[in-house]
Amino acid sequence: MTDAEQVDAPSLLDRLIDALEEGALDEARTIIAALHPAEIADLLESLPVADRDTVWELIDPDLYSEVLAEVEDSVRTPRMLRMAPATLAAIASTVDDDDAADLLQDLPEDVIDEVLRAMDAQERVRIESILAYDEDTAGGLMNVDVVTIRKDVTIEVVQRYLRRRGEIPEKTNRLYVVDRENRFEGEMRLADVITADPETEVNELLRTETPAIPADLEANEVARLFEQRNLISAPVVDEAGRLIGRITIDDVVDVIRGEAEHSIMSMAGLDEEDDMFAPVLVTSRRRTVWLGVNLATALLASWVIGLFEATIEKVVALAVLMPVVASMGGIAGSQTLTVFIRAMALGQIGSGNVGPLLNKEVLVGLLNSAIWAVVVGLVAHWWFGDPVIGVVVAIALVVNLVVAAFSGALLPIAMRRFGVDPALAGGVVLTTVTDVVGFTTFLGLGTLLLLS
Repeated sequence: MTDAEQVDAPSLLDRLIDALEEGALDEARTIIAALHPAEIADLLESLPVADRDTVWELIDPDLYSEVLAEVEDSVRTPRMLRMAPATLAAIASTVDDDDAADLLQDLPEDVIDEVLRAMDAQERVRIESILAYDEDTAGGLMNVDVVTIRKDVTIEVVQRYLRRRGEIPEKTNRLYVVDRENRFEGEMRLADVITADPETEVNELLRTETPAIPADLEANEVARLFEQRNLISAPVVDEAGRLIGRITIDDVVDVIRGEAEHSIMSMAGLDEEDDMFAPVLVTSRRRTVWLGVNLATALLASWVIGLFEATIEKVVALAVLMPVVASMGGIAGSQTLTVFIRAMALGQIGSGNVGPLLNKEVLVGLLNSAIWAVVVGLVAHWWFGDPVIGVVVAIALVVNLVVAAFSGALLPIAMRRFGVDPALAGGVVLTTVTDVVGFTTFLGLGTLLLLS
């Protein structure tokens, strides 16, 4: 489609749903036929389960593999489990090896074995070499289809080799140079093969600045390396330095998107792979655990408030102002927590700079708390006509914002050390800390200064 013919996603979705509801399957097929496989995948994820089955039958079978490669695991896996192993093998054979491995890795082991047995031997070996690695490592991301050359040959020899080969893998911008043991030695730009003097030896054009990525390197570290070095592709090597595959930028984009979705969804205790049209009981079960954790922390804060019940009964103004103290502490802590989680994800925090960063955040918290303590204190004094109430809320605000800044910086570091995802649990723990500290300080000072 041209830009002028493109329709925004909501309108497209509405048109498709209307066609399905009216039984206009020819119109629905026309809508789907004009879309890219990734757009079809987005539509499938946006439809209720019953409509997905109808739409799937309207998709060109030649696009099945590309659509499955784009759709979320929670939608893809149930669809693939309905297919025969021979059908899955045929679909996997039409996509790159890394995409084929992605398609298979979430299936049960016995199904994977059946699908692999239905493949030809060469393809089976290639996909098994990827499946041998965890999906969140460089080995799990790589494509084993690479072009290798030796450094002691001329450009003319390389050109003849490529012509005899007939085609090169998609997204190839480098030829990898290996020794007789297949150990990675460097790379040569594909552009140099075209423009260099045919008599020039590969060794003269060899580049070694692109790092060889260990197969067991975590996917988020791979993404960071691509970002820092502005890479389009990079070689993957095993523990002996032997070239076993390559990673291309399209795979890294998927990792970056997945990391972003994980960060957003984890803050609510959700999984980025969850199907938004999953059965009610399944969704309820996944969310109820998180709600239970929040309930426990809320009850803890309520228990603290209950300790000062007599004070609140006598000084109602404290009950009115409590949310101010808790809210300001929560926001201040969340700001610091977000900064630290991002910095940790980018590898910007180490043992050498934790101290200065912690000091900086505490000072920021102290400065901000002093500014807003004066504002809130004056408002409270004007509102309730009691300067002591203004003093109480001002001091409580300073204490809570400083503790919030300190906790927001320290919690993600401590959680990572204990193997807990700070994006998942950091917000809940931080809220508990700021609520408990804020209420205790505020109500404790109120008891001391207003009822003594």
